[in-house]
Amino acid sequence: MPNFWILKSEPSAYSFADLIREGRTAWNGVTNALALKHLRSMAAGDHALIYHTGDEKAAVGLARIVRAAYPDPKLDDPKLVVVDVQADRPLPKPVPLAAVKADPVFADLGLVRMPRLSVVPVAADQWKRLLAMAGVGK
Repeated sequence: MPNFWILKSEPSAYSFADLIREGRTAWNGVTNALALKHLRSMAAGDHALIYHTGDEKAAVGLARIVRAAYPDPKLDDPKLVVVDVQADRPLPKPVPLAAVKADPVFADLGLVRMPRLSVVPVAADQWKRLLAMAGVGK
């Protein structure tokens, strides 16, 4: 059974449109210990929402983890890992952080509780709710 994640990115550095254009990328730049632990927990087939930070503050697209964690090939530190992410599709409606914060279903979601964390696990019921808010018919 796949797990569900939110991957955060500053769109001026790497946007969901960049991921769509490239198709697949190594999700890198993560240095926080807890976020790295979450990356190491990912498996091929897991689902992810791509969330734009900065001025946008909204989930904007769906992606899939296509390769589990491995050492970042651009760095000489085996503790810093990446996963390969493949674009799926943009969300029909972006899900703004304000809407997530306003919904009590998400009170314990890392996106709300730990806003600086760049990799956030999502419970299955919360995932379904996020997709419903985005207008995804799954």
